[in-house]
Amino acid sequence: MSARTGKHIPHDRRKGESALGEFADYVEQQQKLRRQSRSNGAAANGSVKAAPAEEHDELDIIESLGLSDTISPVRLKQALLDQSTDADNTLSQLTDLLRARIKEGHGETLFELGVEDNGESMGFSQDDWVVASARLQKAASSLNADCQTLMTRNVVNDPETTVPRNNEKDAAATGKIMIRQKPATVEDVIETRIAVVGNVDAGKSTMLGVLVGGHLDDGRGKARVNLFRHKHEVESGRTSSVGMEILGFDTRGHIVASNVPGRKLSWEEIGNRSAKVISFSDLAGHERYLRTTVFGLLSSSPNYCLLMVAANNGVIGMSKEHLGIALALNVPVLVVITKIDICPPQILQQTIKQLTSILKSPGARKIPIFIKDKEECVNTATQFVSQRICPIFQVSNVTGESLDLVRTFLNILPQHGHYDTEASFEFHINDTFSVPFVGTVVSGVVKSGVVHEGDAVLIGPDSLGQFASTTIRTIERKRIPVPVCSAGQSASFAVRKIRRKDVRKGMVVLPKIEGQPPKSYRDFVAEVLILSHATTIKIKYQAMLHVGPVSQTCSIVDIDRDFVRTGDRASVAFHFIQRPEYLAVGDRLLFREGRTKGLGIVKQLGYDPKHPLNPSAATEGDAIRPSDGATTVASPSG
Repeated sequence: MSARTGKHIPHDRRKGESALGEFADYVEQQQKLRRQSRSNGAAANGSVKAAPAEEHDELDIIESLGLSDTISPVRLKQALLDQSTDADNTLSQLTDLLRARIKEGHGETLFELGVEDNGESMGFSQDDWVVASARLQKAASSLNADCQTLMTRNVVNDPETTVPRNNEKDAAATGKIMIRQKPATVEDVIETRIAVVGNVDAGKSTMLGVLVGGHLDDGRGKARVNLFRHKHEVESGRTSSVGMEILGFDTRGHIVASNVPGRKLSWEEIGNRSAKVISFSDLAGHERYLRTTVFGLLSSSPNYCLLMVAANNGVIGMSKEHLGIALALNVPVLVVITKIDICPPQILQQTIKQLTSILKSPGARKIPIFIKDKEECVNTATQFVSQRICPIFQVSNVTGESLDLVRTFLNILPQHGHYDTEASFEFHINDTFSVPFVGTVVSGVVKSGVVHEGDAVLIGPDSLGQFASTTIRTIERKRIPVPVCSAGQSASFAVRKIRRKDVRKGMVVLPKIEGQPPKSYRDFVAEVLILSHATTIKIKYQAMLHVGPVSQTCSIVDIDRDFVRTGDRASVAFHFIQRPEYLAVGDRLLFREGRTKGLGIVKQLGYDPKHPLNPSAATEGDAIRPSDGATTVASPSG
């Protein structure tokens, strides 16, 4: 084999990038199959497994239109315009329809007034619009929900939301209305998590400070000060930890903010007054803090990723790295180009051209959509069910240009993610605290199931792979006490009789089931894709591995071939160097040595050296293998 230099060959780098999109789709399909097998349970015992149908997120929107052959008892137009003696009956049917849509949308739904379920116009006149709008609001209010008109076409009495008609012949009144239910309790508040990434000095913290605080920046970093957690961050102006901020919207789509100038609302006040909360994870942009950023991206289980690009710098440094990680995790991406007020027009055009080229590349396969007006903003936000779409905003935190479009977009942003409340409870710890008069507190995201105050749980694994028994004393969401927490929600638990030094990031909280102790593993097999590596990867190669909140050094103990290079897919057996961890088949993983080297999906828990992945290599190297010390017996701990 010829020696290879330490530099990346462009052809190899392109090979790794082009394989990224295909492998990310494969991982997503594997996880869908895993969710289906969980839900089906033992129904398929002894039956032949059908070939999985290829799924497309773009087609989900067609299913939501209800284009079925069954004819509804009352047409939607009749229910909206009915003023006969049977009006109360059709109103109740309209209410039932809204109730089903709100439940499907986790507390909110976007209603296209004046448009049939199959997309055809109802041909509303101005009088029809007034009647239909009044009946829709009446049906929504009976469900304790409010209506917010986002956009109208050909409606005379609503100049603020009116957009130009598509053509001269289109005179029918139509509009898009957001219907959001008032949460009965704090645990019913809609939560969307967004990870904010981008290169250093892209304006991530400043943007969040302006969005959350409601006041523009002075161009010298005034807006970002409240987001920093450490003294050295304030002095240097650079984030080095995972900062958290929340943005609340009420039922009418207004931002929950203080009426007193200069006063910032507490998390408790925002949570109690909001119907929808956007949780931002402000991640570090400097290469020195890449481990912290990767941990923040994987452990917070974000629904969306917000990539910030400075207009005067372009997509440089860690921006490509962060975008690649988001694509590998199959997280929908939206891009904000900042600092357009100080950027010359020709430099801005270069940045846009470079960004468009990267998003359209074989590795990303995104369709960039530049948001410049309210109509594009509303239409793109409602169609964001497709992960192929990538909205791009051009904003200034000093002049406030286009910030209202970003706020509107965040308000409409649909719920994204697959969470199973029926499955067994599983909670991933991404931070630990010791609170005076409370004790040890762990925070993280509920991956599946439901947990209540007072539940007996297990927390672990420790360095020996053991789980400690404890009880959940109290639960908080956004610093507000709640009695219950379900899948997809971020929360903090106060646990009994556990010292802070005995818990760490990467542990899990599981239900205590007698006779079924959970297992932790030191070894596992994964299918991986090598994104970039200057030379070949062989047995004994070590790298930092990230699986959800777990970050630990791993060594490769077996490969299904002699070596792997950039762009190769292979089955690889990993061994945790420090301690065993709790894993599940189907978990996504990233491994890096400095920058990201590869991604993969866990295929098998445990590894038996007696059954190597590459039997031919094992027979050839029998004389050498026992003494190299790389392969250890992979018995589950606990």
